[in-house]
Amino acid sequence: MLDAATGLLRLLPAETAHRLTVRLVRAASPLLSGPAADDPRLAVQAFGLDFPNPIGLAAGFDKDAEVPAAMLKWGFGFVECGTITPRPQAGNPKPRLFRLPEDEAVINRMGFNNRGMDAAAARLRKKQAHGIVGLNIGANKDSVDRISDYAKGFEVLAPLASYIAVNVSSPNTPGLRGLQNRDELARLLGELTMLRRRLGLHTPLLLKIAPDLDATAMDDIAAVVLAAGIDGLIVSNTTIARPATLKSRAAKEQGGLSGKPLMAPSTQVLKDMRARLGTRLTLVGAGGVASGADAYEKIRAGASLVQLYTALAYRGPALLRDIKRELCALLARDGYSRVQDAVAAAVRAETAARH
Repeated sequence: MLDAATGLLRLLPAETAHRLTVRLVRAASPLLSGPAADDPRLAVQAFGLDFPNPIGLAAGFDKDAEVPAAMLKWGFGFVECGTITPRPQAGNPKPRLFRLPEDEAVINRMGFNNRGMDAAAARLRKKQAHGIVGLNIGANKDSVDRISDYAKGFEVLAPLASYIAVNVSSPNTPGLRGLQNRDELARLLGELTMLRRRLGLHTPLLLKIAPDLDATAMDDIAAVVLAAGIDGLIVSNTTIARPATLKSRAAKEQGGLSGKPLMAPSTQVLKDMRARLGTRLTLVGAGGVASGADAYEKIRAGASLVQLYTALAYRGPALLRDIKRELCALLARDGYSRVQDAVAAAVRAETAARH
């Protein structure tokens, strides 16, 4: 049903189509029996969790944790809901979501629109999904203490989550990316890891970073996350850059750019962070994934897991089946018996070539 509806939904304004898609997914969920078992080569173990396959749904699709169970039935290896803030938030003025069809991209300036952590928590308590569901947390736009907002979100949502992703990299909340600065990031992650210990939780903690980072910023982030003892990085969020190659009419809209133009820069940051961190943290590759070859490139650059969203809006649920089939073919071509054997293969090859 949803595959057939994808073309029709693209005739609607982007945000209207998104809301209608979530409603259709919710309505169709009872009719879905779930995907066939994944090829065993796709199974991944990461931060203490067993993933049936490495392909996840990125935050942004299911902001309020309305349909994680349904999206897992589509065949995702994991689903990330959010971004969720402590208090409900309307987000930025509309229009705030723009398709760039000639570029297979999207620009958004949503501004963390969501119904707040209490509504999400109530929904998650009522209907637990069978599978891995991460929750992406953020700060309210008008908060006077953003670090306190993350702590509140973690305390309420971490007991209900397979993992928590800390979003300090959205370009659509003024000043938020400042939390990626060394001192502020150390304070934020120190607060959250201390809170995790105090609550007696073992919920994996991941940090989602921007693709718009220079070498010094990447050095600082690597040092802070290793010292803090978190479990992983999601690389990356949307970009504020506007490549000269963009052709679509909406290319000059403000906000974060996602989709195909983000593939190369986000993968380079992924590779750079893998080189800095070694194997000490799990990396999740996000940005521009639209095929099995894209997913494989992220994995070879250092990602154990991969996330997508924009390509799903253009291609529909059949994309997921195609990606998994292509990924298995690429693993077989290169002689890998499982995904995990291919992680960071490109980084290893470059290191060997230099020596």
